[in-house]
Amino acid sequence: MGNCVKSPLNRLNKKDRELRPEELEELREAFTEFDKDKDGLLNCKDLGVCMRTMGYMPTEMELIELSQQVNMNMGGHVDFDDFVELMGPKLLAETADMIGMKELRDAFKEFDSNGDGKISTSELREAMKKLLGQQVKRKELEDIVKDIDLNGDGHVDFEEFVRMMSR
Repeated sequence: MGNCVKSPLNRLNKKDRELRPEELEELREAFTEFDKDKDGLLNCKDLGVCMRTMGYMPTEMELIELSQQVNMNMGGHVDFDDFVELMGPKLLAETADMIGMKELRDAFKEFDSNGDGKISTSELREAMKKLLGQQVKRKELEDIVKDIDLNGDGHVDFEEFVRMMSR
């Protein structure tokens, strides 16, 4: 394991068990997704976005503390072992009914019918029709997309989808 210093983010009650292979795989998937340059390291900004995407909502203060620790003790980056050390206790502390990364990814794929990595208003309309069995008005759909479209591109990407699902 890495040489991660314990932080307030790790103060959740740790379960007395090891991570299961599927939990470790969930962490690996999340780490890989946010390792944009594929160098095996996450910077502080990517770590914060990754944590939020996984459903953890650290405060700005916690992110600042984490950033200081990463910069002082880990050369400004977190490798996978450090990531597991940071996120493992959080994963173990999750309630059994919390939706995991795989389930969120599968749900996203159901909405993203053309597989382009974004949910358009028309894809959302089709998904809502399947889910609700009725048409949703275009204005309502546009309002939904507008509400969760953080980057303003008119589509819902995976990160935005995760935030919507964790509300």
